[in-house]
Parts: sequence; structure tokens; C-alpha cells
Amino acid sequence: MTNPRFAVVLAGCGVQDGSEIHEAVSLLLAIDRQGGTYRCFAPDIAQHDVIDHRTGKPSGAARNVLTESARIARGKIEPLSAFKADEFEALAFPGGFGAAKNLCSFASDGAACTVQPDVARAILAMHAAAKPIGALCIAPVIVAAVLKGCRLTIGNDGGTAAALESMGAHHVEATAAGAVVDAAHKVVTAPCYMTGTRLSEIADGAAAVVAAMIGLM
Repeated sequence: MTNPRFAVVLAGCGVQDGSEIHEAVSLLLAIDRQGGTYRCFAPDIAQHDVIDHRTGKPSGAARNVLTESARIARGKIEPLSAFKADEFEALAFPGGFGAAKNLCSFASDGAACTVQPDVARAILAMHAAAKPIGALCIAPVIVAAVLKGCRLTIGNDGGTAAALESMGAHHVEATAAGAVVDAAHKVVTAPCYMTGTRLSEIADGAAAVVAAMIGLM
């Protein structure tokens, strides 16, 4: 497909409480390099918490997910409530703890997690239209919570994999850049920082996911 349009859903800014910045930028770069275009979205909600990334401890501050996501999107951000599936060929989620705190409640509730309503609506709309959905790092837990029975990966963390299996997903172990493709559900996932340590691995994982998603269009 020529110039596929991607919607990228962000969860704030920063690995501990928002979107993982390296993964988000690698994803946007991969889309651009592979001939796609993108628009960034985020839910207009309060963050679950705010972490001081220097100390790793809660700061006690209050921040908004949409406002913080604008940092990564260079100000070009839209509320996820405005998302329309017919304007895109693909939907993608970078990782970071914000995916498990702000986009769903996996960080606190595990397999019993709920998904933020605008996030669930976007996933269901794309799935109904048979359009591919991609997720990096911990973000596949969101997809697993919405679309039951998907084949996906978060790498090789046993506890998280077991939680996904209990949610009805079929977990496949993979390396940081190893994209796992579920052609039936049109879901593509890669572990990225769940297993990787080098930025080059993260970039390779994001590129592999984007390439596989384009192949499913």
C-alpha cells in the first residue's frame, strides 16, 4: 500500500509513567522510513501517577496524558476521543509503563485489568475493519484485554506471559526485535525494551512491527 496512514496512541511522556520515548520515536521513524504517515493521539485524562525519572520515586505531582504526550508529538497531538478508524490503515502503541497505567490498569490489576474506554473503542473499530494493530513492549497487554485469543509477545517474562495466557492470549517468546504476527487477528507485537537493552534493538523491533503491519494491509 502506498503511504499507509498510521494512528499512534501515546500514554504520556517517559518510561516510568507514560510512553517509552525511545520506542515512540523509533515507531514514528519506522513509519516515516517505510513510506507511511502518522498522526498521534492520546486520551485526555489524568495520569495514574507521576514519577521523578531521576529518582524513580513518585513526585506527588498531577499531569494530563494528552498534554504530556504532546512533548513526544512536538505539539501535534489529538484527543483519542476524536479517532476515526476510517481515516487510517493501521493503529500502533509504543510501550512504557504508561501503557499499563494510563491506557489500561494492568500495572495495578494484572489479568483483571480494564482498558481506558477510548483505547478500547479504537482497537475494536480497527479490528472490525480488519486493519492491523501493532504494539511494542508491555503494550500488547492492552490488545490482549480487548481482543481475546490473540497470538502475541511481551518477550520472555514468565509472570507477564502467564497473565496474558490467563486473559485468553497465546504468548510466544521473542527477542527484542522479533516481531510476532497474528495474521488472523491482524495483530503484530515485539518485546523491544521488555527484553532489549540497546537502542538499536528497539529501533529494529519497531521497524519489524511496522513492516509486518504494512504486509497485512
